[in-house]
Amino acid sequence: MPVSSVTAPARPSRPARPSDPVKRVFDVVLATALLLLTAPLMAMVAAAVAVGLGRPVLFRQHRAGQDGRLFELVKFRTMRAPHGELTSDADRLTPLGRWLRATSLDELPTLWCVLRGDMSLVGPRPLLPEYLGRYSPTQARRHEVRPGITGLAQVRGRNGLDWDDKLALDVEYVTRRSFRLDLSILAATIRTVLRREGIAAAGNATAPEFLGSRR
Repeated sequence: MPVSSVTAPARPSRPARPSDPVKRVFDVVLATALLLLTAPLMAMVAAAVAVGLGRPVLFRQHRAGQDGRLFELVKFRTMRAPHGELTSDADRLTPLGRWLRATSLDELPTLWCVLRGDMSLVGPRPLLPEYLGRYSPTQARRHEVRPGITGLAQVRGRNGLDWDDKLALDVEYVTRRSFRLDLSILAATIRTVLRREGIAAAGNATAPEFLGSRR
């Protein structure tokens, strides 16, 4: 389904901060540099996915972005297509997929979403469109900014956090956001990826579905 045919509730952004234009320039420069530097690595990952999982190499899915607008997220594929008994994430996730997720190499194509302006390097992670109607008014503030490849919740526990804590950190980021905070989150992200922390929620291959807040 084309992105333009999907509708989502509008959630107005707050007024821009002085640091927001600097953040956008930083996103474009660093995402461009990373795409160029990692091009050979992405070619190798694409070949590994093509051999290990077949085509398509890329995973594409609609996600909710700033103001609830939908966009197409692009990542390397880590799971087999659902068929027969292969329906759960645990069944569909391959050893290659687990390694790509553990090293975050599956996220490299997402840099293209940053260049397009759909995402930022730092911000709340983009979640599924069906979650839009399940947030509390406070939790919905996570959509006041562009979603990010990494964020405050990703360096404070990632998928090891429960949904309430994860969404509270997303809102904390929206409230406290600054260029300095972004730099500290990017530095912490390197440590989180190297330590392979919080890759999956307890008892899940990835993360459980968000069904609404308990609080």
